[in-house]
Amino acid sequence: MLFNSYIFILAFLPVTLVVFHLLDAGQCRRISVAWLTSASLFFYGWWNPVYLLLILFSMAFNYLVGTRLSQRRSRMLVIFGIAVNLVLLGYFKYANFFVDTFNTLANTGFVLETIVLPLAISFFTFQQITYLIDAYRGLTRQYDFLHYALFVSFFPQLIAGPIVHHSEMMPQFMDTEERRFSHDKFAIGISAFVIGLAKKVLIADEAARYATPVFSAAQAGSPLSFLEAWGGCLAYTFQLYFDFSGYSDMAIGLALMFGITLPLNFFSPYKAQSIIEFWRRWHMTLSRFLRECLYIPLGGNRKGPSRRYINLMITMLLGGLWHGAGWTFVIWGGLHGIYLAINNLWHALKQRLGIDGRRSRLWTKMLSCGITFVAVSVAWVVFRAESSGAALSMLGSMSGMNGLSGGPLFKGIEEIRILVVSALIVWCLPNTYQLLERYRPALETYPDVADSAYTGRIQWSPSKAWAVFVGVMGLAALLSCTRASEFLYFQF
Repeated sequence: MLFNSYIFILAFLPVTLVVFHLLDAGQCRRISVAWLTSASLFFYGWWNPVYLLLILFSMAFNYLVGTRLSQRRSRMLVIFGIAVNLVLLGYFKYANFFVDTFNTLANTGFVLETIVLPLAISFFTFQQITYLIDAYRGLTRQYDFLHYALFVSFFPQLIAGPIVHHSEMMPQFMDTEERRFSHDKFAIGISAFVIGLAKKVLIADEAARYATPVFSAAQAGSPLSFLEAWGGCLAYTFQLYFDFSGYSDMAIGLALMFGITLPLNFFSPYKAQSIIEFWRRWHMTLSRFLRECLYIPLGGNRKGPSRRYINLMITMLLGGLWHGAGWTFVIWGGLHGIYLAINNLWHALKQRLGIDGRRSRLWTKMLSCGITFVAVSVAWVVFRAESSGAALSMLGSMSGMNGLSGGPLFKGIEEIRILVVSALIVWCLPNTYQLLERYRPALETYPDVADSAYTGRIQWSPSKAWAVFVGVMGLAALLSCTRASEFLYFQF
């Protein structure tokens, strides 16, 4: 079931909300938690009921291991718990990839039946690994299984994040006053959901119309012109931005309707002035997980510069592989590993030369933002391409190898319009968190990124004007949901 489908918007969500708040208002607090957990599992099972058994096993296993760890710390037990999670993830997500790779390298012919990737397995696996690590460190309290099941399956963040800590969610699930129906939270939640829905169906899906044919042509080996290749690259760059930004807004909005505040997961990453800053703004909770559970345990920056760059590369390679079982994802992760290494070397050089980046002029900040955006866009080509050959073909065309003129896949004014509109929204307007900033709609994952006060004139308020604006935008988005398309992070 998709957030942008009629069955979700007009049936599942209203029924789930009404029953939940009626139960809560009637002092049936535990029943309301059970209802929300059951609804979340129903939401998950809508796609493929068979995989309900997988997520139920995962929840039961990790709850038992976590409970045991909170009673008595055991290094062997936490390693065992993490290993079981990784084995499940590895089998469903990477078994076919590893067999195909082995066949290619060893010239063998092993055959493994195609394994359908269970929905959201990467997200609920990482979330529970974090829980086990926190339990081992003595940072968890004992909770009953019902609340733990809701922590894992809570449908607003189940499919594509954010990847939440137990300490962020469990107290909210336990606090009946926090969950009490609030007109303010409900209005903020609806507004965030509508903004996210509009980003998805009015911008991301529109940009996909121009990106998909270009990447398909590259995969088929068709030569692309400079304008076709860059048009497709930029269209996908904005498609992915608004697709994931839209999902993140919708997740925050949905949670607020139930009185729950999720961590911030997306904060204008294309405004970043460096790759380091980009990764503090893009998929913020994944960056947090990779830093806390991989980069720091590897040694972080504590063992000298050389080891630091090795740790960065390992972290980004594995982060790339997490996004998908294919060499293009590994190469994409490696590219970002190289970017981060160059970025850190540049910072080290500036410190040695005594250059204070905070005093940079506007034009240098714009130049830094532009260089970062181009680097990220080039890497997205590898991320999106169906093969390394298609990626090289696209990058070659973007460098002008096949000529600079347009082609049949470049739609001229029509395509330029969506690119310009996307660019204006990305760089000239506040993001959803900034619009709602005075109401703190999300937990700040990186306070140094999101906590700077937004001083712009465009800010949401519970007024008639904003109600009309959100209502009109919601109606336009709803009318465009006739063909619900999957989110790009839908099956990671």
